[in-house]
Amino acid sequence: MDIAMFTHEGLVMLLRWIHFFAGVAWIGHLYYFNFVQGAFFAEIEAPVKNVAFSKLVPKALWWFRWGAMGTFLSGLAMLAIAGADLKGDFFLTPYGLYIWPGALMGTIMFLNVWLIIWPNQKILIANANTVIGGGAANPAAPAAAAKALLASRTNVLFSFSLLFFMGASRHLGLGMGEAMNPYPAIATLSAIILALEANAIFGKLGPIATVKGVIHFGLLLMVVMYGLLEALV
Repeated sequence: MDIAMFTHEGLVMLLRWIHFFAGVAWIGHLYYFNFVQGAFFAEIEAPVKNVAFSKLVPKALWWFRWGAMGTFLSGLAMLAIAGADLKGDFFLTPYGLYIWPGALMGTIMFLNVWLIIWPNQKILIANANTVIGGGAANPAAPAAAAKALLASRTNVLFSFSLLFFMGASRHLGLGMGEAMNPYPAIATLSAIILALEANAIFGKLGPIATVKGVIHFGLLLMVVMYGLLEALV
């Protein structure tokens, strides 16, 4: 008896399941941190906040960062398989053109988690434990919180377009002529994404400082990037 899971399609399906599961854990916690926890922390007293940073935040961050790792690795594996299947035609297909900005944003978001958010959150967790133990607060904690928040808000900003392009890669067509050149679209969308990430590293929160702001600008970014993709190919 042939078992579908033990085929090429079965391998892709297993990777996709891992990608979905890990992605839900990752993005679910991203939205929890930005939409729920941040507002809650702004309303509670400092001692309660320190206890939460000591006991709750580390557990949530475990699922957050390893969810990001599982999403990234499974996505990378699926992208490698798709690239091998499509060979030189990768960017000449709707799949390739949709998945490229999604994959770039997903990779940047993964790096933001592990290289910016997690290292700075460790400073905040250590600071909370020190204060609970009667020690002095770390003067570097406010700056660490600001860096983590900017990277986290940028990930939320990207997440709307990321989810759209992931779904579109398999479920939405794209108007493409026979002589179309995909590279202006690829270059334009990549430049926008990299400019926003540069702001995440060196810039300020600006209009994404509030939950309402990051949702509005996230949706606007999604519409703009999709419109540019359609217009440029």
